[in-house]
Amino acid sequence: MKIALTSVYVDDQDKALRFYTEVLGFAKKADFSNGPFRWLTVASPEEPHGTELQLAKNDNPPAKAYQEAMFQQGQPAAMFYTGDVKGDYERMKARGAVFTMPPTDVTASTIAMLNDTCGNLIQLTQLARH
Repeated sequence: MKIALTSVYVDDQDKALRFYTEVLGFAKKADFSNGPFRWLTVASPEEPHGTELQLAKNDNPPAKAYQEAMFQQGQPAAMFYTGDVKGDYERMKARGAVFTMPPTDVTASTIAMLNDTCGNLIQLTQLARH
């Protein structure tokens, strides 16, 4: 068994697509509509056939309340691994990303946190070398 898809709720799918592709560097994988429903996913260009991230429109009141509470508590909606958190931090900042935490050394890793502009915090993690 493996994880093929996971989701984050976003308040605006077009804005999310721009952020996740232009700022984070993911590639659009699927984008189609059926009436008011839009299925939108991105994937890592390093693993184009790997796990997809659905950018799901958040029009569900309980999900909105959860999303807002997690954001206010500083809890990330998703965490992405990187081999160069400081380099990614600089690259993303140059593309307009707003970080709530710069690269910070913590136990066994270096992390950074940024606002995805769509209601979520995203954590970048670089594991310490063993």
